[in-house]
Amino acid sequence: MAVNAIVKDGQLVETAAQSSASSAAGKSAGTSATKGYDKDAFLQLLVAQMKYQDPLEPTDNSQYITQYATFSQVEQIQNMAASTELSRASGMVGKSVEVTTEDANGAEKIIEGVVEFVKYENNKAYVSIDGELYAASDVTAVIDDNYSNAFALANAFANSMNSLPSLSELTLGDEETIETLRAGYNALTPYQQSFIDSSYTDMLKKYVERMAEMKEDSEKSKSARETTETTEEDKEAEETVAETDGDI
Repeated sequence: MAVNAIVKDGQLVETAAQSSASSAAGKSAGTSATKGYDKDAFLQLLVAQMKYQDPLEPTDNSQYITQYATFSQVEQIQNMAASTELSRASGMVGKSVEVTTEDANGAEKIIEGVVEFVKYENNKAYVSIDGELYAASDVTAVIDDNYSNAFALANAFANSMNSLPSLSELTLGDEETIETLRAGYNALTPYQQSFIDSSYTDMLKKYVERMAEMKEDSEKSKSARETTETTEEDKEAEETVAETDGDI
């Protein structure tokens, strides 16, 4: 996947994805130069060394064998490292990750997103996030799905609590909202609840308690009104009876 260049003020601006890819390519090239050539190049050098060795002081054959064995070990280690990197990158597909890279000015930048697919190129693994390729070696964190869900639920809960009226402005019309928040919180797992700040849980308790008080006061007022109405009805009935008793 090609990374499009961005032109700003007449100059090319390197994106974080380009910086990550360039850095990975540079590391790959530097690693290859440090560890040596491939097997064919090594064998050519070995043949040249044997061909142009001093005939009066020939190199011991065991040295050639040792060199080749050492090269083979290094090559196997490189292949194992490449295989491990690809396996690690493949395991990130579909997961949320953090990529720490640098922009064109050398400033550190953190990219977050879901890995769409993995591309293996020039013995390097790259992960695709939002259509951009980043070196798998620049992935500094893999975010667990349970963590992401718990974090999202905590944010949603906090936003809902912040949207509530103050305690002094609370009305019985808010009862359904308060009950929904209470039931929602109780439905969370202990792990998910741990992401919610204690100030919000304390606030929810106060709202639940205040709503219970308001409902109790409302019931008392209703009961008092019903009692008053009953008393007045009884009084009217007694007066009616008294008037009837005086009739002939």
